[in-house]
Amino acid sequence: MYNDDDLDAAVAAGILTQQNVDGLRRFVAHRRSDEAGGEHERFRLLTGFNDIFVSVGAVLILLAAGYLGGQLRLELAGACVAVAAWSLAEYFTRRLRLSLTSIILLLGFAGGVLASAFLSGLAVMGLDRGSDVVDASGTAAVAAAVAGGAVYLHWRRFMVPITVAAGTAIVLGALMALLLAALPSLRDSLLVLVFIGGLAMFSVAMYWDAQDRERRTRRSDVAFWLHLAASPMIIHPVFSWVGVGGTVVGEVSASLALATCIGTYVALGLVSLAIDRRAMLVSALAYVLYAMSSLFSMAGTAREVNFALAALVIGSGLLLLSARWDAARRFLVPHMPTGLRDMLPVAR
Repeated sequence: MYNDDDLDAAVAAGILTQQNVDGLRRFVAHRRSDEAGGEHERFRLLTGFNDIFVSVGAVLILLAAGYLGGQLRLELAGACVAVAAWSLAEYFTRRLRLSLTSIILLLGFAGGVLASAFLSGLAVMGLDRGSDVVDASGTAAVAAAVAGGAVYLHWRRFMVPITVAAGTAIVLGALMALLLAALPSLRDSLLVLVFIGGLAMFSVAMYWDAQDRERRTRRSDVAFWLHLAASPMIIHPVFSWVGVGGTVVGEVSASLALATCIGTYVALGLVSLAIDRRAMLVSALAYVLYAMSSLFSMAGTAREVNFALAALVIGSGLLLLSARWDAARRFLVPHMPTGLRDMLPVAR
């Protein structure tokens, strides 16, 4: 089974021309798209059952490494996990290219470095693990910077698509921690910071998407994980602000909040169609199910059937949208400004 790296190596060795490789990629992409019934948002999560088998073993080894390291010194637990994850990645990621295993090893490596750096920083500063968020924010920023550098080295070595999303999240975490350290009053505006961070990650995702508008290369996989990480960071603050899950006084204000919630979900659907990514719709699903259940409750529907009716309405809408996804994009995208349209995935 050939992959992008094999084809790029063949071009570098002069065995194939770049034109031939591009033609092959277009052919395979269109063929797979037809077989998948118009699915263009493809990503590899599982290589095969052996991937699951190896993943279980990798998780056990990482847990054991963390436990044994922690027995010597707590700060060593994360470092041992990171060393074990990198070592395993040399074979299972770099040579076998097991998708799920590679994701687990990357997350283990990033989390191990971050935890080790943070705990070491607390020890150096004389703080305990239960320190106030603001007091520990400077240490968290330094730890995130160290972890971000380590994740960058991991990307250069293994180029696992989820690595860019993990690195971006760590960098955003470092910036938020620095802001909290400099301006402790921002502690009451964490949702605003998370929302801005989500927009920043969404912008990075669109940058990667714009480089592969036909979804043929690893760049599209990188963008997928970035969108998946950005969506909850955008969705949670938005739905919190419109009153979902909060205390709403009075039936009129509750109706307004829930109507706003559903309108927001429709807007997110239009954005998802434009960028040809479904991550936002999935991230907001729990919120809109809650909103629909509340609306049925206010209409006098029995509590036992509220969620069932909400699930029926939302599920039917999602299935209809999925069935007509390409047709909806062909209608929507041509009506968008030219500059923006040239950055979006091709409407098929």
